Amino acid sequence: MSEDAREEWERVYPILAERRVLTAADMASLENYCVAVGRSRHLERVIQSDGDGIDLKKIRMQDKLTSTARQLAAELGLTPSARSRPAHRGKEEGGGQNDLFSQLDL
Repeated sequence: MSEDAREEWERVYPILAERRVLTAADMASLENYCVAVGRSRHLERVIQSDGDGIDLKKIRMQDKLTSTARQLAAELGLTPSARSRPAHRGKEEGGGQNDLFSQLDL
């Protein structure tokens, strides 16, 4: 994982772990989310360093990465609308506890 992706992992993993909504099957989605966010952040720095020149290919790539990250964030319960669904609410918020979570060695 890139440094940007790792930073995102370190930011969101504790939140998701506290909510106890992750299963072993979710790890790939979380990793893909973090990679998409990391690449988007890196690409934003590249675009900003390009100065006044607009590279539409880079802009389209960043748009796709942002869209992918947004979709994965919703699946993981990282968006406000996703958190409002009962399956993504934590135990303290009235959501169910995931029994598989206790099996993860994270």
